Amino acid sequence: MALRIRLSRGGAKKRPFYRIVVAEAASPRDGRFVDKLGTYNPMLPTSHPNYLIISQDRLKYWLSVGAKVADRVHRILARVDIMEPFIWNEQTKDSLTEKNPK
Repeated sequence: MALRIRLSRGGAKKRPFYRIVVAEAASPRDGRFVDKLGTYNPMLPTSHPNYLIISQDRLKYWLSVGAKVADRVHRILARVDIMEPFIWNEQTKDSLTEKNPK
């Protein structure tokens, strides 16, 4: 049973509203979930108090149990300083080639 912390979409057409939920990785996006951690409203500015509402103690609990955080949720939580942001280690073809050709 692999658990994932991810977004579940609600709201009307072109007016998205998301619940941050803990669900099994194989379940559908808007399907059954184990626990609701909070809400995320992308239509509001970041400074608005209802932009992101999350229970941090439940988040810490599910992370300690072994639930993985989805990429989009990780970015949202990093934007409001709850988690550390991603560190990208990009490897392009140029960086993989030898710097001093012989």
